[in-house]
Amino acid sequence: MRKFAIAAAFTASTLALAACSGAEESAPAADETAATDTVEAEAETASVLDASTATAEQLAGIDGVSDELAAAIVAGQPYADVTAFNAKLLETLSAEEAAAVLETVFVPVNLNEATEEQIRLIPGMTDKMVHEFEEYRPYEDMGEFNREIGKYVDEAEVARFRNYVTL
Repeated sequence: MRKFAIAAAFTASTLALAACSGAEESAPAADETAATDTVEAEAETASVLDASTATAEQLAGIDGVSDELAAAIVAGQPYADVTAFNAKLLETLSAEEAAAVLETVFVPVNLNEATEEQIRLIPGMTDKMVHEFEEYRPYEDMGEFNREIGKYVDEAEVARFRNYVTL
């Protein structure tokens, strides 16, 4: 009986070790997957051009931006803010078309100084998020923005918002 108990304890220890080592091997893979997903999400959202510095060639490659509109955007550079840029877009585009262009061409909004109207022009902005953006002012750095806004949306959405804001 004593031999059986020792054998059982040894087997249990071996199984526990095997289970732990298996978990350790899969844990880095999960971390690597999460890191890869984060990098991919940031790469997808990093394609927003600054309307005040974009070239006509860069702008012409954007859906909804004709060569004529690209030339008009460049002629109006630099833009005082996103509302001025939006006004330029509305000279030739409908509100829906302008909103679609703002997803990829934007004038960054200063988190500490922006008006509600400027914040509302950030693509995907809701009334609740406008309130949250304003509530945490002044932001000391982008880390604070990430923490505070991250309370309401996931990391991918925070990363997407960062493409449209500055300090």
